Amino acid sequence: MHDFVIRGGTVVDGTGAAPFEADIAIDAGRITAVGRVTAPGRDEIAAKGLLVTPGFVDIHTHYDAQASWSDRLISSSINGVTTALIGNCGVGFAPCRPERREMLVKLMEGVEDLPEVVLTEGLPWSWESFPDYMNFLGGRRYDTDIAAMVTHAPLRVHVMGERAEAHAEATPEECAEMARLAAEGLAAGAVGISTSRALAHRTLDGRHIPTLGAPEAELEALAGALRDHGAGWLQVISDFDDPAEEEFARLRRVAAVSGRPLTFSLLQRESKPGFWRWLLDRVEDANADGVRMFGQVMGRPVGLMFGFELSQHPFLTRPSYREVAHLPLPERVAALRDPARRARILAEPTDDAGLKVRLNNWDKIFPLGDPPDYEPPPERSVAAMAAARGMPPEALCYDLMLERDGQAILNRPLLNYADGDLAAIREMMTHPHTLMGLGDGGAHVGYICDASSMTHMLSYWVRDRRRGPRLSIEQAVKRISRDNAAAMGLTDRGVIVPGRKADINVIDFDRLQLHAPVMHYDLPAGGKRLIQKADGYVATMLSGAVTYADGLATGALPGRLVRGARGA
Repeated sequence: MHDFVIRGGTVVDGTGAAPFEADIAIDAGRITAVGRVTAPGRDEIAAKGLLVTPGFVDIHTHYDAQASWSDRLISSSINGVTTALIGNCGVGFAPCRPERREMLVKLMEGVEDLPEVVLTEGLPWSWESFPDYMNFLGGRRYDTDIAAMVTHAPLRVHVMGERAEAHAEATPEECAEMARLAAEGLAAGAVGISTSRALAHRTLDGRHIPTLGAPEAELEALAGALRDHGAGWLQVISDFDDPAEEEFARLRRVAAVSGRPLTFSLLQRESKPGFWRWLLDRVEDANADGVRMFGQVMGRPVGLMFGFELSQHPFLTRPSYREVAHLPLPERVAALRDPARRARILAEPTDDAGLKVRLNNWDKIFPLGDPPDYEPPPERSVAAMAAARGMPPEALCYDLMLERDGQAILNRPLLNYADGDLAAIREMMTHPHTLMGLGDGGAHVGYICDASSMTHMLSYWVRDRRRGPRLSIEQAVKRISRDNAAAMGLTDRGVIVPGRKADINVIDFDRLQLHAPVMHYDLPAGGKRLIQKADGYVATMLSGAVTYADGLATGALPGRLVRGARGA
């Protein structure tokens, strides 16, 4: 008798092979047979007509804080993810001296949109060194496995103090100390090192992330720690505006020093719609020369969602809105429906220049809908709809946000939508030197909810897309399971093969569908966050235990901290 048997499902095994019908036997958390299984299981799932895939591997999350107070990494875990990587973009909470905690909290608040009060009340701070932090995580249980990276900003602040915040150049001795601490983190089980070189990464009071502009010698010191460790990767976010040729050449040299893969965020910009292709051409050249570099891409537009319940919307700073902003949502909605207040709010200017830039391009703002539409046609824009109705777009935006009792969401794609469709995304997704990521689970919780992108990858790109070529199911599953796991060095998962970890999704593909994100107020101190659920996940299994059945938690928490690379 086996511990568990999944009977007669259509297996998409993550290797890229065509789907096939098979039983799957599971014992002691491992897959022990794929084919015809005659022996019974103590528990079984009848999967005839259902897809059976590996659990998905999310390589870009920010659950660093959430993992310290919660055992559920939602929304990733309710969208088929069974392994999540934290510590991206160079921000985290270790190492950290007690007197530097406030700096790291403010940095995470600004960079990843996690309110300071949530972090202050939620973080237990029962660690100082990175190994201490790993031991803390290692003592907890989760609904996914988690892996972690050493983050550059805390290293810099720990070693350099206020000089790091002032963007002083590290001395050779300070570079050596950062490298020593990074090596200590890798030895404790980190699967890589992350850094940020992005101008947008700053605290709410405008201070840039301490790693912005870190010189090449400092990056090479960290790369040397990876080289000496012989495993792991370097994750980078960069604007490539230094100019671009110099910045890419710099990162390529750092990757060559490390001897390890380097992954960076690759997105189509509105201001430079063809720049992603320029970057991929150089990635191809690097790999041809033996320097492993990968663009990390997203399968849908990246942007801002806004509404009266969310953290951002066009009327946020207007005086007549601010008078009622503190009210609970039902009372606020009632006040906003008053014709006199509506007229005053629409007549007032927005005094936040950044808000104007982000949200007042009515040709690029769309109702998100339920189910959400991430490739809306131009005629669905607020501008087009307002013109058809003979009213100002700003007024239509106001009225649309009042729908669903004030919970309606509008979407402003900022990246991956420069040409009005997702053709560029498909090219990026199918390139041999890219990986699927950038979901940012656990971050930007008041206006972004992209941790559901794994579900979108399957439902949209395989089944629902109407405006261009799709992906095959085997191609899509391989991209979000085996490819990501292998890139992280976790070859014990990501495929449905005997001997591998029993991380598995059983999916009713015809029913697979995302819902619109919904705001929840369940963070520490009553903080709010968007959660996006999906229909169609019959079961998600982690290490042989069912964690979610038909979208509901079973109570099982088999997830653990993964320390270092894992062989098959």
